[in-house]
Amino acid sequence: MTAELVRGQNHPLPDTRLEIRVSAGHPVLAGATLGDDQGRVPGAEWIAHPGAPSLHGVAVPGEAAAEHRLTVDLEAVPGAVHRVSVLLALPGARGAAGAARFGAVAAPHVVVAGHDGSEIASYTITGLDSESAVVALELYRRQGAWKVRAMGQGYDGGLAALLGDQGLERPADLAAAILETVAPGPAPVAAPPQRVPEAERVRHTAPVTSADAAAGPPTSVAPTPVAGTGAPVTGGPTPATGTPAPAPSGAAPSGGPIDYSHPRRRAATPAPASEPRQAPPAPVAGDASGWSMDERLYNQVWGMFEDLARTAAAYRSACEFAESRLDRELDETLSDYRSRVGGANDSARAAARARHDELVERAQAVLDRDLAQLAAESAVVEPALPAAFARWDNPVWHAYRVPAEEPMALRLGDLHLPERSELRIPMLVRLPLERGLWVDSGRGRSEAAGLLDEVELRRLALDSAVAHTARLLAAHPAGQFAVHVVDAAGAGAASLAPLVESSVLAAPPARGAAGVSAVLEQLTERVDLLQMALRGGAADALPPGLDGARQLLLVHDFPHGFDDRAVTRLRYLADEGPSVGVHLLMVADRQDASAYGPLLDPLWRSLLRLTPVPDDHLADPWVGHAWSYEPPVLPPGSAVLRQVLAQVAGARR
Repeated sequence: MTAELVRGQNHPLPDTRLEIRVSAGHPVLAGATLGDDQGRVPGAEWIAHPGAPSLHGVAVPGEAAAEHRLTVDLEAVPGAVHRVSVLLALPGARGAAGAARFGAVAAPHVVVAGHDGSEIASYTITGLDSESAVVALELYRRQGAWKVRAMGQGYDGGLAALLGDQGLERPADLAAAILETVAPGPAPVAAPPQRVPEAERVRHTAPVTSADAAAGPPTSVAPTPVAGTGAPVTGGPTPATGTPAPAPSGAAPSGGPIDYSHPRRRAATPAPASEPRQAPPAPVAGDASGWSMDERLYNQVWGMFEDLARTAAAYRSACEFAESRLDRELDETLSDYRSRVGGANDSARAAARARHDELVERAQAVLDRDLAQLAAESAVVEPALPAAFARWDNPVWHAYRVPAEEPMALRLGDLHLPERSELRIPMLVRLPLERGLWVDSGRGRSEAAGLLDEVELRRLALDSAVAHTARLLAAHPAGQFAVHVVDAAGAGAASLAPLVESSVLAAPPARGAAGVSAVLEQLTERVDLLQMALRGGAADALPPGLDGARQLLLVHDFPHGFDDRAVTRLRYLADEGPSVGVHLLMVADRQDASAYGPLLDPLWRSLLRLTPVPDDHLADPWVGHAWSYEPPVLPPGSAVLRQVLAQVAGARR
């Protein structure tokens, strides 16, 4: 049986020796890149193309042609390689005669087959227009097993843009060199790749052991840490994924019924009756690449976020396709005058609706199955998270001790999608913070905020900011993180009490316009000094009494107590402070500051907006989902916040 994929779907690979068949209807260049778990390719030597057709278990044709066969041996790829991307490019895009964009030619069709020739999955790359290069498929490693993902990620900038997106240096020169090696013509079938001897292979299975981490990847393939998430939730651009159900037996690769389900299913391709069906592997905490358990857990959480984003995207895409096909079929029925007699019209409409319902039901079944697998993984990962990644109700906080070194990331809340709101993905941001934080005390468009009065909403906003501040303090070694507080009107005394009473603040909260001015002047001078020292290479010339700790300025009730000069300094701190370890955490309602006009617009845009109540204001970079953000909540009646702050204060003494 062949699983016919749509863009974003994935499918398990029951075989590690594969043949990838490409049918383009027009001469194209076929190649492959080997990347780490983030899809980054270290250098040109990790690209298989017509000029270098054989590479670490991957063999590609040496000519541009309308039909291609690529061979892949996933057991022969180095253990540090987590993704094999199959790419197609139009040679005519370099100025030679021929097509310059995929929208002008027939949609390429790709088939993944086992070493015995049996088809595993197929994918028709539709929806391309001005693109002249495309990542057709991605073979990727997940929890010790390999899967194939239908990508269809096109690039208007051609092969150069594709290679640049995968992290290669001088992609334009590299793309030109690759395109110069091909000319349209018949392409011979690629020879099977040479297998790497068992002793030379570096392979990782879940979980990664400490010995694996110590050994590390080959020197030419260095894993790159995942970028921080905010709207992630700002990360690298990646298309959506999904998982198909197999097509009916005997269906042609492009003519059988399509299963528009979505990703991350570990169910194996149906095996012959003599072979038992393999159950999905049990989730394991820390089942990701990394040099330490914290890094592996961080990468695993990021992978769960990607999986949920793509899973939901594939489900929504399937439902949209079913709706559009139903509309088209109903229109065709109404336009056919012959179907208006004898009840044929009603029968045709009933059949169209039945096909629509079947597609939606199949997509829903796969969605439920995928979400159940993600929920099982979350149930294993959540209890294993270190304090910096854990919720406040995690028992790990009861054994908290001030760390000896800063963790790689910090949890700022949870994220979820409406498809399953109880499945929460930790929202982790990298440390040190690359941008300031803004806890919005206004109503915005949140339904939850609309149910609260203004006073209660402002109190919740400051409580949330205090919880974030406590986490930042708890994440840093003793004496390496200092907190300043501006509370010009003194309206936040109750919420700020845990910080004040535990003596973790650098100074009492600043009050009035004079206090605001003094704190801002102090931090502005610090930023100026550090920047001049760094730019001039004169770090030794800094004043001997200058505190080397990172600084956090918590501003409550902005813009109360701020004049024009103070606002200018605040903007300067937001723009220049993070590069020298001065960070901003604002509690404010943007509408309250509207009197300053567009002067503050760059300030809001430079900060990561968080909310004290659930809100769906964050978007991922892959498919643009509106993610619901859940702020960190302390358990009712819990003293964990004060206990953690007491530990921080005690370590400073």
